[in-house]
Amino acid sequence: MWHDILPYVAAGFLAQLIDGALGMAYGITASSLLLGFGLPPAAVSATVHAAECFSTGASAISHHAFKNVDKDLFKRLLIPGVLGAVIGAYVLTNIPGDTIKPYIAVYLMGMGVIIILKAFKQFPSQKITSHLVPLGFFGAFVDAIGGGGWGPIVASNLIARGAEVRKTVGSVNAVEFFVTLSASVTFFLTLGFAHVNVIIGLAIGGVLAAPLAAWACKVIPHRPFMIAVGVLVIVLSTYNFWRAIS
Repeated sequence: MWHDILPYVAAGFLAQLIDGALGMAYGITASSLLLGFGLPPAAVSATVHAAECFSTGASAISHHAFKNVDKDLFKRLLIPGVLGAVIGAYVLTNIPGDTIKPYIAVYLMGMGVIIILKAFKQFPSQKITSHLVPLGFFGAFVDAIGGGGWGPIVASNLIARGAEVRKTVGSVNAVEFFVTLSASVTFFLTLGFAHVNVIIGLAIGGVLAAPLAAWACKVIPHRPFMIAVGVLVIVLSTYNFWRAIS
């Protein structure tokens, strides 16, 4: 059994290490690795979201322990995120979501450039209170329908608007548990339950990486952190755009 799930443990560890430290990329990292392992595309999104229930839960607890969570931001994103995840997962089971991916990718490229520019300028951090409901809904909807996108859309948007990086990453990761759980329940009710060994492997790797990633989020200096987030957003968005149009 261990021989069968070790590759998925490694995939889950890597995906959660990146996601927990930078606030994004679990879905796209894990999905890309699973496709490389030969899993059918139709099963990848449901499998990744099922495993994320464990890794994002551990990540939420870890970020809370390291005081990386803004409670007000968490509350404002929670309900619209859950609603977006449920509707997006349901839509995915009935309508292909590939048509919107190129547009999302271009939008995120722009967000990545803005984040990098802000890293080299002195912009005071500010508390973001506007447009959180549509942002949370849209980020969760795209995440469920496209197999990833909650972190890149929500975290990059907030950071580009001047939100504190560490609190944004921690809060977005904390809400992600409920977004993922909602999408997973919807996938289970509509598609059923399969690929248990993959889910177990991803979950184990994600839980092991979560505390390390939350610690890294707390100690990484502000400017390198913003640059890393911006570069990651641009790279992933370029990759997603190329996949969407090819």
